[in-house]
Amino acid sequence: MDVILSNSSDRPIYEQISSQVRAQILSGALAAGERLPSIRALADGLGVSAITTKRAYSDLEAEGLIATVPGKGTFVSKTSNELLRERRMRRVEELLGQAAAEAAGLALSRAELHEMLDLVIPSDIT
Repeated sequence: MDVILSNSSDRPIYEQISSQVRAQILSGALAAGERLPSIRALADGLGVSAITTKRAYSDLEAEGLIATVPGKGTFVSKTSNELLRERRMRRVEELLGQAAAEAAGLALSRAELHEMLDLVIPSDIT
């Protein structure tokens, strides 16, 4: 797990940590079931307070992205795959909405928009 902190960022350190871990989970760089560093180990590795890393982990746990198993550690949640799919689907919907708005601005017909979509869809998507 890679986390890079910036002192010049206007975002609090705990948000920088949670944001980067979230991005790694959602991108698949951290897989479901993968063990994360302990709060103290992450804090030591980043040179920050354990309270800061605890806050980041608490936020991620509240989102359902990670789960702490007492006595065993903190892991990427098994449900993160479902969350990942939902978030990625939402992103696709946003992009399609933007494309539809652009098409409307050009007065393209629905058929023309469908034709354009068909041209850009990879051949392995049925």
